[in-house]
Amino acid sequence: MKMAARTTKQLILANKPAGMPVLSGPDATFKLQTVTLPELKEGEIVNNPDSYLEHNTYLEFYSCARCMPSQTMQANADLSRAQFPMSGSMSHLFTSARREFTFPGLRHSNILNSRAVLTRRSMRSGVIAEVLESKSPKIKAGDMVMDYHRGIWSELLILSDQECQLLAPLPNGLPLTHYLGTFGGSGLTSYTGLLYAGGAKRDSDQTVVVSAAGGATGSMVVQIAAKILKVKRVIGIAGSDEKCEWVKKIGAHECLNYKSPTFLEDLKAATPDEVDIYYDNVGGAILDAMLPRMKRLGKGTIAVCGAIAQYNADGKPMELHNWCEVFSARINIKGFIMFDFMEHVPAALQELIAAAADGRLDLSDAETVVQGTLEQQPEIWTRLYTGDNKGKLVTKLVA
Repeated sequence: MKMAARTTKQLILANKPAGMPVLSGPDATFKLQTVTLPELKEGEIVNNPDSYLEHNTYLEFYSCARCMPSQTMQANADLSRAQFPMSGSMSHLFTSARREFTFPGLRHSNILNSRAVLTRRSMRSGVIAEVLESKSPKIKAGDMVMDYHRGIWSELLILSDQECQLLAPLPNGLPLTHYLGTFGGSGLTSYTGLLYAGGAKRDSDQTVVVSAAGGATGSMVVQIAAKILKVKRVIGIAGSDEKCEWVKKIGAHECLNYKSPTFLEDLKAATPDEVDIYYDNVGGAILDAMLPRMKRLGKGTIAVCGAIAQYNADGKPMELHNWCEVFSARINIKGFIMFDFMEHVPAALQELIAAAADGRLDLSDAETVVQGTLEQQPEIWTRLYTGDNKGKLVTKLVA
């Protein structure tokens, strides 16, 4: 039986942004268009329009020559510099409480195809949705599925059962949206980056500092360091006193407001023993301030996860006045993406789910879910850059 022809609204990348995305006018970064969905093929499903879309500040799966905003990859980006050390399928089986969670299989080619958004192409996003209609023997109408890398900004969306994941309930009745954050890219990047790029040790005397500590990744780093690894001291850096109070509530021993006029003095006072691990999500001035606070003689490590301060910087180069500290203190700097540590991901997910189940992880404010129409999606996404969210930012699409 053929599916009746359906039309749906989608958002495409209309113009390459220079700095912050333009939300309206002739030079608007995004454009709304209406398309007709093709007939479902065997193994495909179409989702309910009331779906959840994730928001990221950068392309987790993409390493390019310059920093750009998430999901607005320029057509002339140097794809030859993309480095992915994996080979073959990246499917992994995660098991917790006898439930299986399979990370969708990715290969070099579909990582680039799925996340490098060119102009006049649909915007990409992770998505969780209820299945509206199915031609898959694996998935039925009414099931909840997630596609971590092939979702788009669209009301209706056709997905392959080879790329999306049937979702199992989470412990303690947690919303399934946590698969996009705590138990998805944000949580797994936090865990693997902290342990395997940063070198964090369990029950150690280490001091860990994390920037963007009120965001999806930074807040998870705080909780993992303080509550799972139980390192001696965890210090967050955030952009408001309100966020700093929240960061301390979820486990940080101290949190510093980088907008405070006394930030540099506060940072020095908060790190009397200097810093073993700095988990860097921002780059820029905060990275510069951290360089003199790292431990000497090669004992300090900077795990570079992102550079949100640069994503919308109009092409201006990042200035580091304290760069000499790198060689004088022999600071270790390790850039990474989650896929560098895929062999550790199954165990990481098991530990994160177990920590949520036994209450070690506080997920009460770990995500900010904003209801909005597809037309409002670009404005919601830009909240990542203004700090208007706690934890993972997710859009709940409504008609």
